Parts: sequence; C-alpha cells; structure tokens
Amino acid sequence: MSQSFLQYAQQKSELQERKRVFPSQCPFCSMQCKMQLVEQHVEGRTRYQTIGTRNPTTFGRICMKGQHAHQHALHRERLKHPLIKRNGQFVKATWQEALDEIKTHIEALQLTHGHNAISVYGSASITNEEAYLLGKFARVALKTKYIDYNGRLCMSSAATAANQTFGLDRGLTFPLREIKHARVLILVGTNIAECQPTLMPYMEEAKKNGAFLIVIDPRKTPTAKLADLHVSLKPGSDAALANGILHIMLHENLIDEEFIRKRTAGFQELKQHVSRMTLQDISEQTSVKIEVLQKIARKFAQEKTGMILTARGIEQQIDGTMSVRNFLNILLLTGKIGRLGCGYGAITGQGNGQGAREHGQKADQLPGYRDITNPVHRKEVAEIWNIDEKELPGKGVSAFEMFEKMQEGEIKALFLMCSNPVQSGPRARFIKRAIEQLSFFVAIDLFVSETAALADVILPTSSYLEDEGTMTNVEGRVTLREATYPLKHQRKHDWQIICEIAAVLGKGGYFSFSSPEDIFEELRAATKGAKADYSGITYERLRKEQGILWPCSHLEDPGTERLFENEFSHPDSLAKFAVVAHGRKVAKETVSQEYPLYLTTGRVMAHYQTGVQTRKSTSLVARQFEAYAELHPDTAKMYGLQHGELVTIQSKRGSVIMRCHISDDIRKDTVFVPFHWSKNQSINQLIGEHLDPHSKMPGFKYCPVQLSAYMN
Repeated sequence: MSQSFLQYAQQKSELQERKRVFPSQCPFCSMQCKMQLVEQHVEGRTRYQTIGTRNPTTFGRICMKGQHAHQHALHRERLKHPLIKRNGQFVKATWQEALDEIKTHIEALQLTHGHNAISVYGSASITNEEAYLLGKFARVALKTKYIDYNGRLCMSSAATAANQTFGLDRGLTFPLREIKHARVLILVGTNIAECQPTLMPYMEEAKKNGAFLIVIDPRKTPTAKLADLHVSLKPGSDAALANGILHIMLHENLIDEEFIRKRTAGFQELKQHVSRMTLQDISEQTSVKIEVLQKIARKFAQEKTGMILTARGIEQQIDGTMSVRNFLNILLLTGKIGRLGCGYGAITGQGNGQGAREHGQKADQLPGYRDITNPVHRKEVAEIWNIDEKELPGKGVSAFEMFEKMQEGEIKALFLMCSNPVQSGPRARFIKRAIEQLSFFVAIDLFVSETAALADVILPTSSYLEDEGTMTNVEGRVTLREATYPLKHQRKHDWQIICEIAAVLGKGGYFSFSSPEDIFEELRAATKGAKADYSGITYERLRKEQGILWPCSHLEDPGTERLFENEFSHPDSLAKFAVVAHGRKVAKETVSQEYPLYLTTGRVMAHYQTGVQTRKSTSLVARQFEAYAELHPDTAKMYGLQHGELVTIQSKRGSVIMRCHISDDIRKDTVFVPFHWSKNQSINQLIGEHLDPHSKMPGFKYCPVQLSAYMN
C-alpha cells in the first residue's frame, strides 16, 4: 500500500472525526419538519449546515427558517446561567441561589395571599412532556387555578369551534396526504405559502389533480396568488361571507340531505336563520359580489370532495369562534367530512400548538382534553397524580384575563415559560404594566426577551437542538424529536427546571422524573380513555413508525388517520349546526371618520412569532430587518405617502411608527403590519382588550386605525 494512499486515508478519517451530525425537528411552525444539523470543523473554523431528512409529513423539505434555526440556538446572547435581579440589574447566580430565591418568595406570597396568588403562563413551543408537566406543576406543586398559555392567542377559536361542532379538536380531521384528493379547497385567512411553506406542495399537488383553490383573504398574499379564485373580503366580515354561501346552498338545494338527517343536529334552526337574510345585504357587508358568493357555493357543493382550512385570519377576531363554526356549517350542509378528500383543517401556528393544547396548560383543561370541571375527569387524573381529587384546583381564566388579575392585584407572582406576552399579547402596554405590578416574576427562556427583561429571576433553558421529547404536528401526528446536541454551560431542560422548582417547594415526590420518556409514560396513563388518547404510543413505536396520529388507545392500534368516518364525538354522535349572527350584532369596534382604516396583522416568511429567535438569525434578519405597513397605492396617495416613507399608525390604544410598503395586493381600506418586531414597531400595542366570548381570543386581525405622515 502506497504512502500517499495511507496519508489520504488518514486525512479522510480525521475529516470524518471533525464532522458531527445532530438529529432534530424544526422549532418553528406546526409542520415540524425533520432535519439534521451538520457541524464540521474546517481549517480552524466551525461550519454548520441544516439539511432536511425524510419523514411522512414533509419528505425532507425544510424552509428558510428551518434552514437557519441553528443560528439562534448557537447565538452568543443565549442565556448561559441563572440571573437574579438586584437593585434593578441582573447578576449571575448559581442554580441553588435561584431556586432558593424562588422558594422564599413563593412560600411567602402563598402564606399571605393563598395558592391562587401564583400564576403560570405556558407555551405552544415546548414538548408534550413539558406541557403536561407544567399543567401538573401548577395544580400539584403550586395548587393554583391560574394557568394558561400563549396558544390561547393562536389556535383557541378554531379549537373551540371544532369542539362545539364535532365534539373534538384535532388540527386536521384527515392526514395531509388526502389533500390531493380534494376537488375544491377553501382557505380562509391562511397564508400557507409564507407561514407553513412545506405544506404548500400538498396544495400544488391537489391543483395538478384538478382541484379548484379558493383563498379568502383581504390581502393578495403569495398563497392567494396561486388561487383559482381570490376573495378579497372586508376585514371582519368572515361570518357574513359564510352566511351568504349557506343562503345560496339552501336556496338552490345544494345540500346533502341524507348526511344532514343522519349525522347532524340543528339544521332547521340554521335554515330559518339563514332564510331571513338577503344576498344584497351580505354583499354590501363583505364587499364580495353576489356572483362570487354563488360561484363559491355552487363549486363547493357540486364537487364530490372538498376541504375547508382556516388559520389566524378568521380565528384571531372577537367573533372568531362563530366565524369558524359558520364555515363548518358549510361542511356539514354538504356532507364533506369523514371521507376521503373531505374535512376540516385548522392550520396550527406554533410548533407544538396541537400537543400543547391537549395536555393541561389551558385554564379549563386536564391531560388528554379532559375537562377540569368534570368530576369523573378530575378523579381519573387525581388518581394518576396520587392526590385527592379535592386538592385539584378549579377552572382559572384565559391568558389575557390573567394579566387583568395581575393588574387588579389578585395575582401576585408569575412563572413564564418560553413566551413573550409583552409583545405577543393585545394591548401590550397594559400587559407590561400588569407584569411590573407583580411582587415576583420568574421567566424561563433562551434569551432575555422583552418580557423576561421584567423578571426577578431568569432561568436558562435548552433549545430544540438539545431538548428531546414528543411534539404533535398540524395533522395530529405525534412525533419524537431526537435531540443530541450537548447541553452547555448551566442551561437545563424545561422539564428539569419544573422538577427542581417543585422539589424546593416540597413536592419533589410528585416530580421524580429522570428523562422525557419517563414523563411520557405518565402522560400515556393520564390520557388513557380520554379524547386525546396517547396511551398506545411509545417512544419505541415513534422511532419505528415515524409518527402516529392520535387517538391511539393500545399498542396494536395504528392510530386514527381520518376522524368522524362513522360518528362525531358528541354524546349523541351528531355534529352540531350553529346559528351565527353577523354585522351589527357583533360588538366590534367600527371604522369611523377618526379611525377610517382596518388594521390587520400577520407574519412574513423569514420570521416567527415575536421574533425572539428569528431576529437572532443573521440570515433571516437580512431578508427582513424591520416591520412595515402595507398600503394600497390609492391609500398612500390619499395620505401623501411615498414608498419607504415613515408613517404613524394610531388606534384608541396608542401609536407605532412603520415604513410604508405600497402594494396593489391589499384592499384600499386595509393596512397590514407583521407582528415580529418590538418597541416602537410592536403592532400589538394597538390591539384592543376585547375577547371572543367562547375562546377568549383577542381581536388581532381587526382594529380601526388612522394614518399620518411621521413628523420627526
């Protein structure tokens, strides 16, 4: 063997030793794309590359956010050790010092003010195990009823609507692969092309198969540009639009009478309600022509298969629940659910938005979608947790209502996990003031976010690269996120932090877990027999099968891909029609001479949520480094604005300053602003405090505003 070949073999071996591969899943949207981070040391420098890996959901596809996700996980500003605020400044602390600080303050506050003086605010970005554990922590370690999470601001209207209509909420009622069989697709308030890019190929495949794509959105988004029919409705008029479609279907008998008779309840009430409307009135309220309403109704009813997908555009309104229910009325009227190529999908926003809302972070909920007010459900969970059912707290309040309780002085302390409500919540300045009134505040995060900066103690947590656990994607598929990147410095996993705080509060015996899989085994037991039944799912199965759609009730159960084939999840097995009012009967703020334009908010492709993570990525910031106000050319001309100029946007709650982006892709009466930026560009400062009465969702997508040229 020649010397040169030996040298080559040695160099190749050394190169391979300097290359490491770490499996993971994208931390951003609900598609939960599988990927690998490749770390390679070349000529004294470390280089990183993220590549997609094949899986049943996205088949190796990743988008720009996933491709650059490692940049925030490896960022120099990531928290390395606990911080305690002394004299208004954060100082480095040991874990023992931080835990002692927490113990002292929590015990003192509860002794003086009771258990409910403490609140917990969770996240839809954490794993199922950590969401489950956080709910248990609030109710067993803290014994507080005050727990809710940031998913309340994302998916709650769709979840509530699905529960009220079908008796069960799972992101999609069908597996993603069935989209290609739909002959007509209605997308309401969802910009998939930018928000869930790896979902878009399913739509494109359906179109290749002849599907007719209808996109309902005030803006001509990248998704709308792919549509066969784009419906640019007036913001806030979704319920009215659905009523118009229902009116035409009923008037022209475009309905599935057998399905309605056998599988639904409430049809006559709906028919009487809709028959009293006029298409002319609905057309005026929505600014959608009658011919367009007729085209939608006829096309959806006459095709053999069809699906309706909704997202934040329709859901993030104070009538979001009923607006979604009205589109579900369309599905029921035409019998398009429970069979191939048919069904409903709520396009979940956050990475674990589905799983995080199933296992006890919501104020009214116990694991597996159990109801905290139901005595049977309480007893079942109490037995798993080895406590007396009487010790379980009752129902609390929603996310924004917790901040109102802080402002009123009822809540004295807050545990915040992986969320940034000072930027993500409505009436954001109010939320900041409410938090500042607290006696004690603990934040668990990767960075010192806008909200964490207000904390008394910040605890450094692990990222998606380091934190193993299960996630549940948009279609209800439970997946295992492998995570082998080394946990450096003094960071700890969310589940470890919860267990250690519980221990110093004297509840360690209930939280003696040694791994995520250990927690998952208890989660399996806690969900057995519940609507969101995970009891048949194990880590071993997830590794072998690459994901299982719940409910899955035993080890031989393959999971449930298509819901509602034979019955719905209400006690009588019937789906429920809803009578939905619109127009003046809905107590929304109205545009006026003082506030003549509609503000709506949303995302851009390069960023995610409040930008705490994506704004740490140089590659993503380079694509979009600031917020902007998208205006129609005629609107800009009316206010004397040029493209790129600064504009002040004002509502009844305050004002922000943005740069104008002038575009034909938006209605003349509407202003669009993405919500990923903070401080003077934090658009949620303008949003009102009114909530959907059913889901407690704020009205992010509808807010009357005025414009003026910015004067320095």
